[in-house]
Amino acid sequence: MFFQQILRDDIGCAAYLVGSTQVGEAAIVDPRLDMVDEILDLAEREGLRIRYIVETHNHADHVSGHHQLAERTGATIAVHALAGAAYPHLPLADGDELVLGEVVLRVIHTPGHRPEHIVIAVIDRSRGPEPWILLTGDSLFIGDVARPDLAIDGQEGASALYESLHQRLLPLPEGTLVYPGHVSGSLCGRVDNRMTGTTLGFERRYNPALNILDRDLFVRYMNQGLPERPPNMTRIVELNRGAEPPRIPEARPLSPEVVRDLIDRGGTAVLDVRSPGDFAAGHIPGAISVPLRGGQFQNRVGLVVAAEVPLILVTESDQEAEQAVWALAVIGYDRVAGYLAGGMAAWEKLGYDYVSLPVLTVRELWERMSHEPSLQVLDVREESEWAAGHIAGAVHLPFYRVAREDPPVEPGRPLAVICASGTRSSIAASLLQARGWTQICSVPGGVTAWKAAGLPLVSEPALAR
Repeated sequence: MFFQQILRDDIGCAAYLVGSTQVGEAAIVDPRLDMVDEILDLAEREGLRIRYIVETHNHADHVSGHHQLAERTGATIAVHALAGAAYPHLPLADGDELVLGEVVLRVIHTPGHRPEHIVIAVIDRSRGPEPWILLTGDSLFIGDVARPDLAIDGQEGASALYESLHQRLLPLPEGTLVYPGHVSGSLCGRVDNRMTGTTLGFERRYNPALNILDRDLFVRYMNQGLPERPPNMTRIVELNRGAEPPRIPEARPLSPEVVRDLIDRGGTAVLDVRSPGDFAAGHIPGAISVPLRGGQFQNRVGLVVAAEVPLILVTESDQEAEQAVWALAVIGYDRVAGYLAGGMAAWEKLGYDYVSLPVLTVRELWERMSHEPSLQVLDVREESEWAAGHIAGAVHLPFYRVAREDPPVEPGRPLAVICASGTRSSIAASLLQARGWTQICSVPGGVTAWKAAGLPLVSEPALAR
């Protein structure tokens, strides 16, 4: 048997190439749009013909590469009959088997995350009749299980998930290897470790969700503390079940003159994907800062920028522009007009307007708070981070809510925006700047640097919501 995991750690996606080297046939499970070339290269190196493209469900957090792979390989796309797929496919049902020589992929229907969700039990008949590996998709993760609220009511989804876990998966041998469709970084669960595989027995013992044996308690637990749902998730599902392949935009260089003309006409958004430091030094007025580096780029874009609005990118280089376009395509953002050729240096050289975002070190913030009563502090971290410790007197509003509502502070007074490290504070501050806030600054290093400097934190309910 051949088996290989293919990872993308930006939003924690995992795909799997599994097959038989004896007969030279394989299946790819849950391929992401930007994995297609890598999958084809891997199959060619191993002498494997891809016969099946298996989807464990209609993904809501990333665009699948099944259309592109089917076109380039002639492979059959296989997905559960409840998926409502509009493309040609093999409809799967519980107990169905895809045979690749001595390797058998057995379908286990596991609704909960979505009604059509399946787990693939991988059996190597040359070794034994029991499943060796479970490709659990978005049902069972490492240290967590899937969120139940993306396709149906969260209560109903959690109840179905409880049944799937306890009746379909947990009775299998405890030595069965578990490889999920998502690792740390995904919004489809609450995974916070970097492990990429586990065993059924280990999860049965140590996974908090699996240790809740009462169904009602499990349902309540699974609907608490869920990550924010990006507005574009429904759009991604429709792209993944649609008959047409998704459109992949080009990284087109646009001169500063063209960029300024597009901005003046209106209807576009400027997305600055450079580092928070570069953004702070100078950016196009109205630009939104979402750094490409440092993780969670796609999730954060999905939370603060509408997918329907054409985007103009500001990047550090042509290569970064290409990377950003692909990263956006993965979440269904296909309306990229282009990127600013020559970056901010070219923009400034022509004398076009630009603005900066003032920054304060944590020491400077501490000093100003001590001597400037008018200074306000906005903490844009998650609720759990806030509860664990925050600056006394700060108010709280997660960065993604800043995209749609004003924070509970006075616009006419100075405002310092802080997060854990300085990335989310740059996003939130850019959103406020774009709405006309002027007396605003960001705090690089955030609460992490604040704690490292030995400065005090408190734990108390948020002062406002």
